[in-house]
Amino acid sequence: MSVMAAFMVPHPPMIVPEIGRGSEEQIRETVTAYERVAEEVAALQPDTIIITSPHAVMYADYFHISPGKKATGSFRQFRVPGVRFAEQYDTVLVDRICDLADAENFPAGTLGERDPSLDHGTMVPLWFIRQKYSGGKILRIGLSGLPLADHYHLGQLIAQAVEETGTRAVLIASGDLSHKLQKYGPYGFAKEGPEYDSRIMDVCGRAAFGELFDFDETFCDKAAECGHRSFVIMAGAFDGLDVRATALSHQDVTGVGYGICTFYPEGKNEDRHFLKTYQEKKEQECQEKAEQSDAYVRLARASVEAWVRKREHIRAPKDLPAEMLDRRAGTFVSLHKDGKLRGCIGTIASTQKNIAEEIIQNAISACARDPRFAPVTPHELKTLEISVDVLGDLEPVTSPEELDVKRYGVVVSHGRKRGLLLPNLDGVDTVEEQIEIARQKGGIRESEPYQLERFEVVRHY
Repeated sequence: MSVMAAFMVPHPPMIVPEIGRGSEEQIRETVTAYERVAEEVAALQPDTIIITSPHAVMYADYFHISPGKKATGSFRQFRVPGVRFAEQYDTVLVDRICDLADAENFPAGTLGERDPSLDHGTMVPLWFIRQKYSGGKILRIGLSGLPLADHYHLGQLIAQAVEETGTRAVLIASGDLSHKLQKYGPYGFAKEGPEYDSRIMDVCGRAAFGELFDFDETFCDKAAECGHRSFVIMAGAFDGLDVRATALSHQDVTGVGYGICTFYPEGKNEDRHFLKTYQEKKEQECQEKAEQSDAYVRLARASVEAWVRKREHIRAPKDLPAEMLDRRAGTFVSLHKDGKLRGCIGTIASTQKNIAEEIIQNAISACARDPRFAPVTPHELKTLEISVDVLGDLEPVTSPEELDVKRYGVVVSHGRKRGLLLPNLDGVDTVEEQIEIARQKGGIRESEPYQLERFEVVRHY
């Protein structure tokens, strides 16, 4: 049995009458739609209510599934401690999802719980559901900083576990939309905010789940969306199935987007294996880019592939351009996967006998020694995008006015502490942001004085 239905819902605490105390009336359309969702859940009488929540435990490289047999929670943090929850977890379904993840070394499981209490991204949907339906256990899953493709695949594993255990399950994809829809809102306004809400309601209203991969990470960050990854997990649970979608409501009167949609599977459809289609497209794009790349990037890729596949340190070919063999310079090798950084290591000044050796060494470090990421695995190589930056000389500057976030990289120094940021990076739009990120990378405290240096790069794709 597949997941019986899924529901895309927001989680503003104010929508709970005991918290809102009348203010929930300004989003009456959302309240009414939420009540309909609760009625539909009750009509299905599920054994298990699976909830994906942005406010559950979240890790950069791991999906946390809440462990144990039960959990409690209340709206104490919203000054309503009397509204309490006591829920039982579906341990059988949790165990099966974990087994499936372990079998393919997928980063999901019950490790690392920091707070066993239910979060408001879980409790707000439950508040509505429990008004209409008191049965069923729950299963709570957090999001992660991993690519959207991994979120989609988690949805596939959830669906497989549901089918194998014969569980009557519904999935609640908890998540607000943009938080930057109105100037008077708590987070202000960004033009990407209304655009995100319009796009996501259109995509989900048509169950066009393949288009969820088209939301650029930088765009989502600027829109300050909350639930996109939650929606992608939901989409994965319906992989290969036709889906009947109904958009019930969308409101933005508080400056935050609240969208509600319902989804029901209607049968198999081989054209709706969206992750497979996405991965094939990415592999094709990466192959075409690799074929068109210059000698700098080809060398970096050869170094990465040799190290990942065989742990070999290649030698620089003798037919490289003269500059790569005769000149010394600092270089950075950057790896991206599915639009997200996968590794980046470099040197401010040369440490090897030439640029070629610098690239070879930094490519190995980027794929295997970046402390922010697990080492790159062989199956990732087909969709790995690689770029190489060759750094120019450092120049001291006396003022941020001498910087240009698109043209110059920056080095921020305080004594022996140094932080570097390359120029022209997605999501870094101002000199102030560039300096702040470099300062933090260098471990330089806000109160410590610092010096600035700038440099230009030649970026190779």
